[in-house]
Amino acid sequence: MFGITFAQRRKKSMKHNLAFIAVILLIACQNTAPKEKKEHKLPTRSDFSPDPGVISEYQKEHRQTARSESIGSVSNGELKNGYLVPFSGTNFRYFDTTSYLSGRAFVNQAVYKTLLDSYKSLENETEVFFGLMECSNEHGGKIWPHRTHQNGLSCDFMSPMLKNGIATTDLNNLGADHYFMDFDKNGVYKPDGSYTIDFNTIAQHLLALNRSAAKFGLRIEKVILKIELKDDLFATKYGKELKKSGIYFATSLSHLINELHDDHYHVDFKPI
Repeated sequence: MFGITFAQRRKKSMKHNLAFIAVILLIACQNTAPKEKKEHKLPTRSDFSPDPGVISEYQKEHRQTARSESIGSVSNGELKNGYLVPFSGTNFRYFDTTSYLSGRAFVNQAVYKTLLDSYKSLENETEVFFGLMECSNEHGGKIWPHRTHQNGLSCDFMSPMLKNGIATTDLNNLGADHYFMDFDKNGVYKPDGSYTIDFNTIAQHLLALNRSAAKFGLRIEKVILKIELKDDLFATKYGKELKKSGIYFATSLSHLINELHDDHYHVDFKPI
């Protein structure tokens, strides 16, 4: 139906994933070194556009109706009956096709409902288009290079961006390279200073996530964002509300982990 079989496409995708993992591990194994500066060409089109047929077949293969179970902790656990998040929706998209087809976009059923409910609520609040990043393996467990993400209760989210103060998706199509973006302590993109992190929308998104989580028996247990960026986050309109919400932000991170969380924010959920 699609020229080559779905199995052949999956095999090709797995080969791509080996390169993806190798690059990620290279960074993760540098114990104290900061991220290497890397110049990015600003994409004019998505080089990670999925074949709709392949995505559809993959989603059909992993359709789930059983109740999820998160076992153990986010850093030492497993996931039973994990739910595959949609590749895209009205106002969001998963960040990388290879990661998605390699089984790295599974979550607990309650997290699945939380994500969709929060994105739905934001449709009426903002025109920003959001990027969802890596979650958990289908059955949980270790997922290189993450130290957590093991029981379906962890998600990474792409930091929304502004170009000269206006919302933009110019940098949403970098795929796995999005994890290597480099920002200064004020959230300015080092290769091109016209791009900055949209801190107000990050705060707005986190507040929406927390509201939705409560509907499905969850709460945000922890948020990881580069320490130096928190002041800019809490100084915004929604940031002030976020600071009063009681949502916990990591206050002490290793140099490596801190540097790796300038381009995205990590959220751990926990059952209430």
